[in-house]
Amino acid sequence: MSLPKLLLPPAALLLLAAGCTKAPPAAPPPPKVEVVTVSPRDVPIVQEWIGTLDGYPNAQIRAQVAGYLMKQDYQEGGTVKQGDLLFEIDPRPFQAALDQALAKEQQDEAMLGKTKLDVARYTPLAKTQAVSQELLDDAVQADLAAKAAVAADKAAVENARLNLAFTRIISPVDGVAGVAQAQIGDLVGPNTGVLTTVSTVNPIRAYFNISEQFYLAFFGPTASTAGERARQQDVPLELILSDGSVYPRPGKWLFTGRQVDVTTGTLQVAAAFDNPGNFLRPGQYGLVRAKTEVRRGALLVPQRAVMELQGAWQVAVVDAANIAHIKTVRVGRQIGSDWLIQSGLAPNDRVVVEGTQKIKDGAKVEPEPFAPAQADRRPGPAPAPGEKQG
Repeated sequence: MSLPKLLLPPAALLLLAAGCTKAPPAAPPPPKVEVVTVSPRDVPIVQEWIGTLDGYPNAQIRAQVAGYLMKQDYQEGGTVKQGDLLFEIDPRPFQAALDQALAKEQQDEAMLGKTKLDVARYTPLAKTQAVSQELLDDAVQADLAAKAAVAADKAAVENARLNLAFTRIISPVDGVAGVAQAQIGDLVGPNTGVLTTVSTVNPIRAYFNISEQFYLAFFGPTASTAGERARQQDVPLELILSDGSVYPRPGKWLFTGRQVDVTTGTLQVAAAFDNPGNFLRPGQYGLVRAKTEVRRGALLVPQRAVMELQGAWQVAVVDAANIAHIKTVRVGRQIGSDWLIQSGLAPNDRVVVEGTQKIKDGAKVEPEPFAPAQADRRPGPAPAPGEKQG
């Protein structure tokens, strides 16, 4: 006996078929992104250059006469004043030379006295022909020779006095004295090299190089010498030491070198910093920082918002309909953790900071305000991409 067939109404069959077909998935929600609205503001532009400190002048102390070094009268690394005694050379040979020159001068002055008497005595006698004219002429010539001998003796005495004075080697400037390069008992002289160096370090100079591009942009091709000097005086300078601390005293721009180095394309600049107590020393390195201008109406975006693709710099902006668009921009200097945008953005543009990897050009997004972390708010300038630092 066969089982009866199950018969279902047509409506039930339609419901059964519908249950076997999957419903299409719902569209994913737009990706969330964090945006900032860029607005124009005045931004100080800061330049930094690597500088080297040096004294000026750096007086190289040398022996001007030859002799044995008898004494060192200064403390190495200590402060000396102009005229302070540094070294002493054995003065005895030079004192003897001076005594000999003085004796020769006295001898010739005595001879000069005799010739003057002869001329005075023979002159009236020659007029009365009591003596010959030849005798008077010889007396006159002898007097002239004696005068010349005395003049030469005076020069020799002065030279001997100078040589004796040179045995006391003194500092020509105020400053810090260096390490002695000669020891007691050494035979020194004009050809034996530098005995030590005295550097004036208050104020101390900082030398650094600026790029030719910065020079052209900062001074301008129409600036006169007086205008260039005034422009330099308007630049306040800071010195950042190697440990990152800022030297408390401001510096001033002294001069810009006369020519561009053809090898590096830079010009040398000298600045001066007051240095009471001689805290700064020659040979130290530091960063010389200058606020060279204030950029009016500048647009800044966080550094993480800028993407580099094959040498081009891009940002993603969100329009009023929350549609993302990729824009190519030209970036300038880095100001803290932000990039200065030179072109490609407009005021009030909403720039994507977080979530750029989630979006494509023309895609809808869900924007939220960007809240920067405290660690990202770092001050300090940096050069623009590809910019050569001076």
